[in-house]
Amino acid sequence: MLVLPPELTHDQATASLRMLMQALRTHKESQLVVDAGALKVFDSSALAVLLECRRSALGYGKTFTVKSLPAGLVSLAGLYGIADLLPAA
Repeated sequence: MLVLPPELTHDQATASLRMLMQALRTHKESQLVVDAGALKVFDSSALAVLLECRRSALGYGKTFTVKSLPAGLVSLAGLYGIADLLPAA
């Protein structure tokens, strides 16, 4: 399971994505679960990071789900029409 940081805005997106991609490369399980439970401060950059994690996970032949996605981010994903791409774990 990969874990998102408490804050994921434009300022943290590149570093967070780099960390998640490094962890994904060593992830051995066939299902990738990203835990967003600690995420408290976010903007649309968090969605971009999650979508890139999804794309990479699928590229590695893994399934992708998100655990504990904050309601505000679920709402934002719905607004952008991408909620189906971030299935709940």
